[in-house]
Amino acid sequence: MPEGRDFIDILSVPKMTETRLYLLLEKFRNPAAIKKAPAGELAAVVGEEIAAWVKGFKADDRILKKYERMDELSIRVIPYYDPAYPSWLRPVSHFPTVVFVRGTILPEDEIAIGVIGTRGATVYGKEVAERFAAEFAGAGVTVVSGMARGIDTAAHWGALKNGGRTIAVLGCGLDITYPPENRELMNEIIKHGAVISEFNIGTQPLAQNFPKRNRIISGLSRAIVAIEAKEKSGVMNTVNWAADQGREVFAIPGNIYARTSSGTNRLIKDGAIPVTSADEVLESLGIKHVRQERSIREIVLNDEEKTLWDILSCDPVYLDELKERSHRPTSEILKILLGLEIKGVIRQLPGMMFVKKME
Repeated sequence: MPEGRDFIDILSVPKMTETRLYLLLEKFRNPAAIKKAPAGELAAVVGEEIAAWVKGFKADDRILKKYERMDELSIRVIPYYDPAYPSWLRPVSHFPTVVFVRGTILPEDEIAIGVIGTRGATVYGKEVAERFAAEFAGAGVTVVSGMARGIDTAAHWGALKNGGRTIAVLGCGLDITYPPENRELMNEIIKHGAVISEFNIGTQPLAQNFPKRNRIISGLSRAIVAIEAKEKSGVMNTVNWAADQGREVFAIPGNIYARTSSGTNRLIKDGAIPVTSADEVLESLGIKHVRQERSIREIVLNDEEKTLWDILSCDPVYLDELKERSHRPTSEILKILLGLEIKGVIRQLPGMMFVKKME
């Protein structure tokens, strides 16, 4: 992993912020080129002090230990320009320049929902988190959370127990399990999803890291579901990031006398969508049948049928729209639609409208 080691080196340079790293990568394209660049060219981007640190950097025992941990734990370093970087994260504001990854991020993880809540969750809150996450997973939706105690832990386990995928975003290096009692959970997430972080190997779970990591939780998600939260909490910070990124926010109404519900009740007052079931969230986002659609598309349909299938939805689509978007003649479209009807995956409505048949 030579590029990974180069990134560890660059990120270990004092005062090397993600913004400075991004500017250097935009100029020099990769970390090896940054290390080889003349001091004057580096200084023009990040100033003379940091340029001098980059040029004078030597891998000491502490850095060598990071290399060992990276190899030992199969940690990959994925920059924003790499095809393996989640494409749906790149357009959000303040996207991370690089992410450290254990496990695998798949294209299907683009359809994801963030489930978040307080560390000091009630038994009820944990049950709700686990149930919602399990139902999301059952629909083929990836569950994103922060692997913290309480709601986060319940959400990850809910997805895993129902055979789903889940992604945990950490506020520390990936060589550190935080909280430590979640070691088994972390190992299971790595097998059935990914654990990611923007923080260099060896970074401790400092308080200031978590508000920053929250933008990645919301950035990886189509929407955020807040289960329980106090009015001043990391949950509210994540919701603010979600609003900034144009993500939908859902909240579970709670006991008006409970501190653990004060934040979610406030969110509802401020415009979050109140929900009492996972199905409401899936319906609202139009992703109730993701798993079924994937199965139909990959197993049942030929290439011509897949083209129209991707245009169709569970809402009626006119024949004229299918013609315009597929760039095919009407006769050919009708022939393909007939094949889809025979396979039982679409149905025709009056007025030459067509819908996916998911029930």
